[in-house]
Amino acid sequence: MTAKPLPPVVDVETWQRHLDDLRAREKAATHELDAIAAQRRRMPMVELPDYTLEGEEGPVRLPDVFDGKSQLIVYNHMWFPGEEWQCDGCTGFTSQFTRLEFLDAYDARFVIVTQGPIDEALAYKRRVGNKMTWYSTANSPFGADVGAPPGGGFAVNVFLRDGDTVYRTWHTTGRGTEQLSHTFPLIDLLPYGRQEEWQDSPEGWPQSPAYSRWQSSKGIAANYGASA
Repeated sequence: MTAKPLPPVVDVETWQRHLDDLRAREKAATHELDAIAAQRRRMPMVELPDYTLEGEEGPVRLPDVFDGKSQLIVYNHMWFPGEEWQCDGCTGFTSQFTRLEFLDAYDARFVIVTQGPIDEALAYKRRVGNKMTWYSTANSPFGADVGAPPGGGFAVNVFLRDGDTVYRTWHTTGRGTEQLSHTFPLIDLLPYGRQEEWQDSPEGWPQSPAYSRWQSSKGIAANYGASA
């Protein structure tokens, strides 16, 4: 027995009826996401200047960040100068992406760009065990121009390359990044969900302040970093 509140127990037929009702809403949401993706594919785009970023091997022009691909996804990672541990959310989000070779078949690449100096950024990458490719916009206005200025927040941007010309096609931030993660979709399947106070949950369900269950950057480093 447990003191934790439980969902009501019903017979199989009643459970199936509730599941069927939920499934109808889930399918409607899937169709709506299909329609949103179709609208996204019809978005216009903005031509960008020829930015130069810093990579592990030195200066890199933005068209070369594509590494021969025509499409590029950039996660703009928050950066706090002088801090040993950077944003928990950014560190946790990007730690999910350990195998990105599947994007090759779609002529696409996914990288991190941060405001941190490249040497500090690469040291942090190793410290937390991140597997993605990192670039720095510390000496370029690129980050500020795509919604991730120094001292600013995180973002996801998408770009299209035609020869040496790069276009910005999409941008999101905040909870707009959740659709790109497997973390929250998995947690949202659980009976108790994210267990955060803002969520609509039955009376008595375990709830705590937002973000309080997120793994810290230090914890991620302990699990996956160079010293793990």
